[in-house]
Amino acid sequence: MTAHSRLIDENDVEEIALGAAVLGTGGGGDPHVGALIAQRLIRLNAPVRMISLDELSDDDFVVPVGGIGAPSVNIERILAESELSHVIEAIERAVGRKVTAVMPIEVGGGNSMIPIATAALTGLPIVDADAMGRAFPEAQMVTYHLAGYGPGTTVLVDHHGNEIVTRPINGEWSERLARAAVIEMGGSATMIDYAYEGSVVKECAIPGTLTAAKRIGQILLGRGSTTGAGLRDDERIDALCAELDAVRLFDGKVTDLQRQFEGGFTKGAAELDGVGAYRGSAFRLDFQNEMLLARRDGELAAVTPDLIAVLDLATGRPITTESLRYGARVTVIGMPCHAKWRTPIGIETAGPAHFGYDVEWAPVEALALKQTQKQEAA
Repeated sequence: MTAHSRLIDENDVEEIALGAAVLGTGGGGDPHVGALIAQRLIRLNAPVRMISLDELSDDDFVVPVGGIGAPSVNIERILAESELSHVIEAIERAVGRKVTAVMPIEVGGGNSMIPIATAALTGLPIVDADAMGRAFPEAQMVTYHLAGYGPGTTVLVDHHGNEIVTRPINGEWSERLARAAVIEMGGSATMIDYAYEGSVVKECAIPGTLTAAKRIGQILLGRGSTTGAGLRDDERIDALCAELDAVRLFDGKVTDLQRQFEGGFTKGAAELDGVGAYRGSAFRLDFQNEMLLARRDGELAAVTPDLIAVLDLATGRPITTESLRYGARVTVIGMPCHAKWRTPIGIETAGPAHFGYDVEWAPVEALALKQTQKQEAA
């Protein structure tokens, strides 16, 4: 083991899961079940070796492992551990190469737990990086696509033992084919796409995102020598905002919630009435697996590809789209996305127009400043 690599144990899983749920912006699947699976497999086998991008050789074969489908389905249809070994074996058969490392396709919710569980089951190391820096709902919304790389050979497996291998011509076709297949598979499947050699992964992946998730988890759990230790519950949201360069957008109570399974996604909207300093204001969240658009009193407050996270107002714990409930008291925060997404192709790929929203993207920090100036002028 090099000086950079470290082990992920059961306590680390808890912290990473919590932090990944924040970065997942409501999507990526509920991390709780995935964390239990990962912890069980670590307990049965051994801690997982986590390596940094610079520890990869150019010839390594790195596969992102994750779930695809609607988060609301994953609550009822629990991941089968057999899918993890099956999907690795399937990609190796399909391309004729042995996998040397796994990684998250997104650092979001359950999709940060699935590769850790896979690593624990197979003995493979996991790369401290991902291809989004958050969670996105569609397969082409990855940094590989932004850099001009296609999805390559993709594999989907389900708990029945079905195995589907495709070679889509581009990321958009990968999404279309995979989404159609996953609907027939019951709304959820395990997937590998964008499996590449180490040289490409080092070029494209966003580094250090599992470590970032762990720091967030430590803040929310009150652990760590310089992060969350000694913080009261009411201090953790402010500490989290400081860690993430995030903006506190709204405190409110959920007064209306619309959520449905549509086209392989969990789609909907939530309406909030302000509490505390935000009393008298209203807030709306629109989501497609992930929180994508936020408006305060009808004005844009944050929009994809920037991150929008919903937290429990009392504890700061993240709330996913499928666990959001009527009457919940929440805080909404907005975070700047990685610089790779603040580019013309990044905005084209995952900006508001792609999802049908008739708004222009603007940086969350600029929107927050505009709101502050408006309040000061009032």
